[in-house]
Amino acid sequence: MVVLATAGVIVPMVSRLGANPIISYLVLGALLGPLGLGSVMDQMPFLYWITIVEPKNVAGIAEFGVVFLLFLIGLQLSLSRLLALRRLVFGLGGLQVVITAATLTFMAVSFGLDTQQALVVGLSLALSSTATVVELLSAKRRMSTTTGRAAFSVLLAQDLAVVPLLLLVGILASDTSANVAANLGIALLQAAASLGIIVLFGRVFLRSLFHLVGSLDSSEVFLAAVLFIVVGAGFAAAIFGLPMALGAFVAGILLSETEYRKAVEAIVEPFKGLLLGVFFFTVGMSIDIIEFVKAPGFIISLLCLLLVVKIIVLAPLARLFGLALPKAVEMTMLLAAGGEFAFVGVGAGVAAGIVSPHVSGLILTTVAISMALTPLLAMAGENLAKKISKTEHGPELDEIPDVMTGHAIVIGYGRVGRVVAGMLERHGLAYVTVDADPALVSRERRKGNAVFYGDAVNSGFLRTCGISEASALIVTINDDHATDRMIEIVRAARPDLPIVARARDATHARHLYAMGVTDAVPETIEASLQLSEATLISMGIPMGKVVASIHERRDQFRQELQ
Repeated sequence: MVVLATAGVIVPMVSRLGANPIISYLVLGALLGPLGLGSVMDQMPFLYWITIVEPKNVAGIAEFGVVFLLFLIGLQLSLSRLLALRRLVFGLGGLQVVITAATLTFMAVSFGLDTQQALVVGLSLALSSTATVVELLSAKRRMSTTTGRAAFSVLLAQDLAVVPLLLLVGILASDTSANVAANLGIALLQAAASLGIIVLFGRVFLRSLFHLVGSLDSSEVFLAAVLFIVVGAGFAAAIFGLPMALGAFVAGILLSETEYRKAVEAIVEPFKGLLLGVFFFTVGMSIDIIEFVKAPGFIISLLCLLLVVKIIVLAPLARLFGLALPKAVEMTMLLAAGGEFAFVGVGAGVAAGIVSPHVSGLILTTVAISMALTPLLAMAGENLAKKISKTEHGPELDEIPDVMTGHAIVIGYGRVGRVVAGMLERHGLAYVTVDADPALVSRERRKGNAVFYGDAVNSGFLRTCGISEASALIVTINDDHATDRMIEIVRAARPDLPIVARARDATHARHLYAMGVTDAVPETIEASLQLSEATLISMGIPMGKVVASIHERRDQFRQELQ
């Protein structure tokens, strides 16, 4: 109840005042958690009703926030786009993780930590917050920009680095005298084989499953199938000793090239938003206010040291990999803070007896505060980049549009929809085609046509099709109720969007005009006009005259119907 009240009441209220939702969750988590007001519950028992007493009660739910986020990232990424980013992922991202982890490990040793403890702490602190950064970039629609692509590439490398981090903790805990490098290499090969099994199973199983589920025409069954795939992929990864989020990410990539991508995205988005809120709330609960009050200077020093090291390492690397100085600075500020996987790594270290509880408290409090500062750091980086860009110009990465803009959305891919899509393609216009018949969609995909499965009466699905950026909506389906509902939804979201709709006859066309369509095309009138055109030409009337008279008569019909 506390978490739902935070997500559904308090955060919207403070957001209306201009506060960042992520910061709101973090601050409220710190305030209402066991280390905040929960710590004085013995003196004020009534606080039991407004605080989280046991973090473990919500920790499991919160982890699914990151799982759903990584699934959505994979869903929007696709294998081809991932391959296009491989240089940034394994080059820029890989070097950032190795150099930053080595630097922080050395500093931790110099602070008096033993080598094993310093190694776990250094690797954990080298990682940034995928959840926070991607959420910030997505909210501003900047994932496809140079900064967004570079930041995501580094984050992806860091997410992959969680695997060796957890494997390393297990190796150090089990046998300190063993050859760590050899054991780590074997464990990484096992992890790669595990991911290979998940990929193979997904390629064979996923498309067939969704084809079966889609044919049932049940939104509840489709929802259950989507949740099963997201959670099941995470569970499969966990069985193999990998992070759940990594399994969900792989499942998202496998689904990204299928016709069900947009329908799945529409279903997962609300779950992701709520669960991420719970996740940020639990991160806020890790901020130990009492620890901070005891040693504010030391924690602030640790925070500054973390930010400075990551900035000093990442900014030159970004320049080395072709980013202009403004973009390199902006990306570096975005990734300077710690991340959620520090809680995973340090937590595993504590459970294995490698990291002491006192060190864990200091580190996790520092990381949580740095995550709370990420929106402010992002804003500072953006402003700094604007100032630098006035005097500094350099090479840019090629943009890969993440969100289509100025496109047409064609609803229905039957005989009429195919003709419309063909004409749009012939004139070089961007478009998205959707249909609710899974058999038709699968058949057309095999022919090479990029058709997506989904219910266009669902407002969430229309958002994933880019209704807010579209330049036209063409409705070709022969379903009066669905057409009316669709027009209502679109008109509420985009009063300015041109809507062209198929109509049965003049009466139906008048109804559609009353609903707010820009243009209704009655089949009976169009058939009569085409018959007239063919007749006039066959009787020797010049083509130019015929075309002009047909256009004139069509305009008359349109005015009468409107």
